Amino acid sequence: MLWKAANNRKYLPLLAVLGAFLLWLGWPTKPLPLLLFFGLVPLFLIERIIEHPSFTRPAATFFKYAYLLFVLWNAFATYWVSYSTLPGGIAAVLCNALLMCIPAMLFFFTKRRLGPKIGYASFIVYWLAFEYFHLGWDLTWPWLTLGNGFAQRPEWVQWYEFTGHLGGSVWLILGNILFFKAFADNPEKSWKPYLAPALLVVIPIAISYGMYFSYEEKGAEAEVVVVQPNIDPYEEKFRDGKNYLPTEQQLARLLTLSEQTVTPKTKLLVWPETAIGENFQEDQIHNYPDIATLKSFVASRPGLDLLTGINSYALYPDAKLATPSARFREDLGYYDVFNTGMYLTNKGEISLYHKSKLVPGVEKLPYPQFFKFLGPLAIDLGGMVGTHGTQEERSVFPHSGTGQPASAPVICYESIYGGYVSEYIRNGATLICIITNDGWWSDSPGYKQHLQYATLRAIENRRSIARSANTGISGFINQRGDFLQKSEWWKQAALRETVKLNTELTVFSRTGDLIGPAAQWLALALIIYVLLHKILLRKPHHPHYEPRKSL
Repeated sequence: MLWKAANNRKYLPLLAVLGAFLLWLGWPTKPLPLLLFFGLVPLFLIERIIEHPSFTRPAATFFKYAYLLFVLWNAFATYWVSYSTLPGGIAAVLCNALLMCIPAMLFFFTKRRLGPKIGYASFIVYWLAFEYFHLGWDLTWPWLTLGNGFAQRPEWVQWYEFTGHLGGSVWLILGNILFFKAFADNPEKSWKPYLAPALLVVIPIAISYGMYFSYEEKGAEAEVVVVQPNIDPYEEKFRDGKNYLPTEQQLARLLTLSEQTVTPKTKLLVWPETAIGENFQEDQIHNYPDIATLKSFVASRPGLDLLTGINSYALYPDAKLATPSARFREDLGYYDVFNTGMYLTNKGEISLYHKSKLVPGVEKLPYPQFFKFLGPLAIDLGGMVGTHGTQEERSVFPHSGTGQPASAPVICYESIYGGYVSEYIRNGATLICIITNDGWWSDSPGYKQHLQYATLRAIENRRSIARSANTGISGFINQRGDFLQKSEWWKQAALRETVKLNTELTVFSRTGDLIGPAAQWLALALIIYVLLHKILLRKPHHPHYEPRKSL
């Protein structure tokens, strides 16, 4: 086999490129998700080749080619980040690939210390622990969480209502390991070793199709309208744009589109993230003319409530009350700025939710309690720049009428966090409303991937989704993850749909992510065991491997 000869090191770069290419071809928005079950096979082949005793620095060699694979995959799948900021896009690719090397290297050392059986199992544990960690820290960037790869095939993963998208990561990695073993440990070239991995792929898909076709949407009905004003975030939306559109004109466009689509039956009107460009002081919010205009519009339509994105800020009387994310200005004192979801009821009542999963480098600098001095380096994508304030709880906005939507105000980046979104559902949300501004990345896979990931949130929680984007794509998703309506990219639009309001909780809604925390504890136990094994037994490597020789 190809890893048994010393000169087969020439295959290593080709395998790294092949792995990245397979993962990219399987990733949304590419149409070949089955390739995801083979994308990690080249990584395992690289590790197997490096077992040969001719490699005097096997760990360094494995790291080099693993990093090459992950850099290329990140670049192929997320190059579009550079459309908003070239340095940020480059940093995202290089740093995220480096982080992916951590579970790969832990697998490398564990396999050499404890042997292949535990080694390959450890890859699943380490990778899941990494993915879960990447969901929670201040430099979070879980865009390439493996379970997201099936977002274009919701009919394959209806069982996410039990496991969440990390269950998809388990499925994908296990499939790769079994296909690798069938290829690498099959000197007779028999088809039989491929039966187990094939069944591993086919059976969950078959079960999912059964769930998909038998599922009936649940809950009362409500008519909802989403608006897409299509205001260029670079040129028109914010004051530093070359063709800045004054706030009153932006508001007029939103109102016109809404008026053309809202009917007497409409219960909820949804506008996008930062739909209104003005910065609102929260304790004075009822006093702004724009808010008075919105109150008048909503009050004139009985039964209608409005959810919209705004920029807001809160003042603190002194430094003792200021949060770690607070800023200071001589004329204001200490204050926090927020990317906010505002809910305006038909009765004129206002509730606010502060976006709390913030985009690193744009809305949040890492660990502001320690690195506040880095504030001037924040990337300016318009609006309020620098670290934003957050809140602990996931707010849910009940409709002013009886039995109407209880809306989850999921703002942009928050929609890729499965466990996070489930917190809204546990707090009583019967409808997920995603408000976003996807125009930063031009006409690229970025906004399309963001849109597709929303289907997983619908399945995990069995909730309908109303999605309002400033610059496409807006629309509606049902509880199976199907798109009911979609707007066009870079077009003004207002869409109306009758959605179902499910009140039942799925297993995942009740528990949130369980796989991730379990993997972290297992990873910690494995690392401790590997270290103790090395210290106490003082064996250089598992007996499976021959002593290494120099070339």
